[in-house]
Amino acid sequence: MSYELFICLRHLGVRNRQKFISLNTWISIGGVALGVLALIVVIAVMSGFSKDLRDKILGATSHIIVTHVDRAPIKDYNQVIETALSTEGIEAAAPFIMSQVMLTYNGRVSGIVMRGVDPEQEAKVSDLEKNLISGALADLAPAKTKDSEGRDGLILGKELANRLGVSTGDVVSMVSPAPRITPVGLIPKMKFLRVAGIFESGMYEYDSNLGFIALASAQKFFAMRDHVTGIEIRVKNLEQAGEIAQRLQKKLAFPFYVRDWMRMNKNLFSALKLEKIVMFIILILIILVAAFNIISTLFMIVMEKSKEIAVLKSMGASKTSIMKIFSLQGLIIGLVGTFLGCIGGFTIVPNLNEIVGFIESAFGITAFPSDIYFLDKLPSEIQYTDSALIVIFSIVICFTASLYPAWKASRMEPSEGLRYE
Repeated sequence: MSYELFICLRHLGVRNRQKFISLNTWISIGGVALGVLALIVVIAVMSGFSKDLRDKILGATSHIIVTHVDRAPIKDYNQVIETALSTEGIEAAAPFIMSQVMLTYNGRVSGIVMRGVDPEQEAKVSDLEKNLISGALADLAPAKTKDSEGRDGLILGKELANRLGVSTGDVVSMVSPAPRITPVGLIPKMKFLRVAGIFESGMYEYDSNLGFIALASAQKFFAMRDHVTGIEIRVKNLEQAGEIAQRLQKKLAFPFYVRDWMRMNKNLFSALKLEKIVMFIILILIILVAAFNIISTLFMIVMEKSKEIAVLKSMGASKTSIMKIFSLQGLIIGLVGTFLGCIGGFTIVPNLNEIVGFIESAFGITAFPSDIYFLDKLPSEIQYTDSALIVIFSIVICFTASLYPAWKASRMEPSEGLRYE
């Protein structure tokens, strides 16, 4: 052990005559630890929320969507599917039809987005099957029962079903806003459908405004013959969806338009990313406050140890050695505080829901009402890359804070320290 480190540890120890300096050291360590702990917990919660939101969005949609540039129907969609499946990274592809309709039931009317999907292929490109709370995708096919009379099936979002007051087995009417021309004039297109299932994705926009019917039924109702609106695609690696979409766009070229899930929800995820950065900046201020405490603590140590500094310099200690003694103190405070903060953060994050549950039961409150946040638990996921950045920032800030007091100590002349001895 070098003598600089030995003296540094003596200054930080509890065997000093000035107990107040030792208390300040522990307060500085506590400030750093609290800042690191808060950063790790908040960043983990925001990362978990982003992942949870992504999973909910992809619960009703696919990773990549291929459409026509001018929204025209795609004719040779089987060829597009073959081209997509031949692209590296793509796992499955399926056609779909999308249009706006009105659903009516017992005098209740709701305008929704209706999607026509292939029941057999839809399960391969989206998580709709997993999000069904009643029924199955296979029930979209016509089924002859006592009440439905062989009507085509319909899957609705949970919020939409509640708004219309329907449940599985009920018959609703679907009306197209585009009427058909007949000899007696314009007549709205209408079709009776059997509610075959209800899904819950966790996204209010999807659960309240989305419905699914069989692809063949949609083609017949919207008079699209064997055409479709677009192609849904599922990729093997979700994070590479953007790159895969670009490769597919080059293959298909004009007039096809390929979009991945990140581009379709760019504004939402950009806002979440910006909020995460802002929270990081705000919470790093806690560590900066602790850094100012480190500065004041080191200045007090320098003033209290002025005689020892003068003796060391008289014995031949260089300015670099004196500076090293005090800068090591800031580094040690940063290391210990960061280590304690990491232990606290990595302990709290996995048990966060238990802690929130205890607080709710203790104070009789509901921290995250499910009807507002649509969360049954607080999502959290430790991001080790972000945690590594927090550790680096914390240590660098603490070490930087110690440089000026250390520099002032190294500039002290021996005569000044021994003037009154």
